[in-house]
Amino acid sequence: MDSALTAGKLIDMKWKLGVAVSSDECKSLNSPCVTMTLKVADSSGKISTHSMEMTISQFQNFSKQMKEMANKMEMV
Repeated sequence: MDSALTAGKLIDMKWKLGVAVSSDECKSLNSPCVTMTLKVADSSGKISTHSMEMTISQFQNFSKQMKEMANKMEMV
């Protein structure tokens, strides 16, 4: 059986900066966060939406990793 890993095609990416004011574990959070929403099409064309929320430091790390991947892809 020959199977290949396929990645979806990024259709749209939106992000917004906000402030988390509370959570289940913390009544008074008041910390900045980034919410990202990705629209991805699979190989059949079906579009799904994925949302994630990150702290500022998590977003900075994510951004750094994406830049590193883009640089490596340009080398190929």
